[in-house]
Formats: sequence, structure tokens, C-alpha cells
Amino acid sequence: MKFFEGCTALITGASSGLGVEFARQLAPLAHCLILVARREDRLNFIRNNLIATYPNLDVRIFKADLSQETDRLSLAQWLQSQSILVNFLINNAGLGDHGPFATSDWNRVRQILDVNITALTHLTHLLVPSMLQSGRAAILNVSSIAGFFPVPNMAVYAASKAYVTNFSEALRMELRPLGISVTALCPGPVPTEFFAVAQRPGSDFQESPFTTPEFLLTSAAEVVAEGLRAVANDRPRSIPNPFLWLLITLALALPICLLRILISCYINRKNR
Repeated sequence: MKFFEGCTALITGASSGLGVEFARQLAPLAHCLILVARREDRLNFIRNNLIATYPNLDVRIFKADLSQETDRLSLAQWLQSQSILVNFLINNAGLGDHGPFATSDWNRVRQILDVNITALTHLTHLLVPSMLQSGRAAILNVSSIAGFFPVPNMAVYAASKAYVTNFSEALRMELRPLGISVTALCPGPVPTEFFAVAQRPGSDFQESPFTTPEFLLTSAAEVVAEGLRAVANDRPRSIPNPFLWLLITLALALPICLLRILISCYINRKNR
């Protein structure tokens, strides 16, 4: 993990889940961590805990709603004003919605698109020019195995993650010759608050990742450790769980007509 020694890492969605775990695992190695999220109280709590353990670590926080262009621009301007040169960008912030598309709330759908696609793309666009100056840098985009398939009842989320994975692959081809490695981290179900937030208020739609067989679940610590290893080894993509990796590899070899039937049967069985 020497790749991360002395790095300046910016982590979005840093107030919970994988974002907090990224901060914890990078803290012993990094020179500076910039934690970005909407919940400033949570960011301050995390910052204080990190500094208590690692007194020499420089931890900055920036409160931002990344669905808002003005907040993204303010973040980039703040970094410039503080003379902070980010050489490791972790686009972790993401939102989901669980339930039929026909009954979804449009404001929620728009927010998913704004955070999962627009914010990730815009923030990357804002930071890449300065990252090119650092000589060696890396971008880790947190995607999902959902991005490999059409997923009924999470249609917008899955489609947004398909964008993240494909964007990461194309960006890697462009930036790798210039010294910036790009990796897509594609975890499966992780026990975080993601599904609780994705659940619709008052919904009786109870399917959750915790009905998934235990061997397909991956802890946040394992997901982050594998994601960082993938970046350090300059890998284009990482699926943290080996069982999931095998299942995804086999499923992607199937024709789409057969995949449609298998996914539909699975969803119909879950909804009985």
C-alpha cells in the first residue's frame, strides 16, 4: 500500500458507510484527507476521531450537497484557495431507490441521477486538470455489480452504476498514459445504511440485501481494502467478493435474452 503514502485524498460521501471506512484505512498512510458530505456534524465527529488516533494527519472537512452544481464549484474553488492538490479522488457518494419505477418520486429519481452520474462526472472534470500536474494520481469510482445488469425495482440506480462503470473504463484509457490510474469498484451487497436510505417511506417493499446468502455479503472493511488494493495494483475494475466475481463472470457470458428470463424469475419469486 506504499502507493498511498503521503497522498492527499478527497472522499465524497464521507459521513457514513464506505466513505468512513476509506478514511479509516487511508489515515495511517495519507498526508491529508478531505472529507466531503452533507452532514457536517458527522464529518466533525469522524475528523476528531481520526486526529485523536493519528495526530499528524491533516484532516479537512467540506460540507456539500453534491447534487447541487454550486456546491461542487464551491468545493473546487475552496481546494484552490487552500492550495490543496488532490492526487487521489474517491467518488464514493451515491444514492438509491428501492421499488417500482412507475410509483417512484421524480425528485428522488432526479437526485439519484444528479449524485450518481452528474456529480461524479463534474467533480472528476473539475479535479483532473490539477491531478495531471501531480505526476502520479488515481481515481476510484464506487460503482456496483448492479451496473452490469438491468435490475427491476432498482432500475434507475442500476442504470446509473452502468454509467459509472463504463465512464471509468473510458476515462482510464484516456488518462492512464498521462499518469492517472482509474479504477471502478463494483461491490455487491454491503451491510451499510444504503438500503435503509433507499427504502421508500411507508413502503411495504421489504426486499433487502440482508436476505442475500451470507457468502455473497461483503463487509465495508473488505470492500474498501480490496478497492485500495485494486488502485495500488493499477487494476481497471474490482469485484471484492470472489464468489460474486465468479457469478458475475458467468452471468456476463450468458446472452441477454436468457439473462432477462433469469432476472425476471428471480424478481417474481422474491415478490411472492
